[in-house]
Amino acid sequence: MPTPVATDLDRTWTIREIADEFAVTHRTVRHYEDLGLITPERRGTTRVYHRRDRTRLALILRGKRLGFPLEEIRTIIDLYDRPRGRASQLEYVLGQIDERRTDLEQRRRDLEDAITELAEFERRCRADLARLS
Repeated sequence: MPTPVATDLDRTWTIREIADEFAVTHRTVRHYEDLGLITPERRGTTRVYHRRDRTRLALILRGKRLGFPLEEIRTIIDLYDRPRGRASQLEYVLGQIDERRTDLEQRRRDLEDAITELAEFERRCRADLARLS
């Protein structure tokens, strides 16, 4: 009887491998597990991460980099498991992207205004200092 061939789909990772790959701490990985965002298999006290966990962690970290709160990330990830799966997930994400972009553009305008105001304040302070010297 031939030995079953393990495929890349069967690959598993340890917490160390997952944490190293995504440049996060073990504590961060465990935190996402505690929140139910990833659900590694348990073999005794050892966590075994499957492709699904790895994909979900990548999505979590991407969402965090883009500024999404964890509950929004959870919604986006959980939509994938629903009947319409990927389509409903993408529709939801597109709406969230629009909201996030609008928020970031407003923040950029606010920062640009603050920098302009700061430059003007600096100019006046330097002028006052020059008059006092």
